Amino acid sequence: MPDDKIELLRHTLVVIAYRARKTFRDAPEDFGNFHSSPSTRTPLQVLAHMGDLFDWTHGLIEGRHAWREATPLGWDDEIERFFAGLERLDAALAARLELAAPAERILQGPLADALTHIGQLAMLRREAGAPIRGENYFAAEMSAEGLTALKARATTSPRP
Repeated sequence: MPDDKIELLRHTLVVIAYRARKTFRDAPEDFGNFHSSPSTRTPLQVLAHMGDLFDWTHGLIEGRHAWREATPLGWDDEIERFFAGLERLDAALAARLELAAPAERILQGPLADALTHIGQLAMLRREAGAPIRGENYFAAEMSAEGLTALKARATTSPRP
C-alpha cells in the first residue's frame, strides 16, 4: 500500500508542474530578463532558484542537506532543468518506502517555496504586460502520470 505522505508529495510535484506550465507557456521572448525593480530577481533567476530547490529536495529525500546555487542557464534550458528536477524527485519518491527527511518539512520548505515562486512569476508576467489566464485549480484534473505531459506542453508552445 502506498504511503499517503509520499503520495501527497508526489501530487504536490504535479501541482507545481501544472501551475508552472501556465507561467512558462507563451512567455514573451525577453521575459526571463524582465526587471520589476532594481532589487528583485529576474524571472530567469527565480526559475534557476527553483531548479536549485529541487536539487536540494532530492538531497533531503536521500539524507543529504546540501544547498548549491547554480549559475542560471538560458530561459528554455532552465525550463528543461525545472521539469527534469520534478521528474527526478517524482522517481525518487516513487521508489522510496521511507524518506530521510520528514515529508512535512519537505512540503513546508522547498516545495512550498517553489509554489510561492510560481506565484511570483505569475505576478511578474502581469507586470511585464503578458498576464496568464486565471483558472479554477480545484477543478483541474491532475495526476502523477501527467507530469511528463505537462513538461511537453510547457516546452513546445510557440512564443508570441
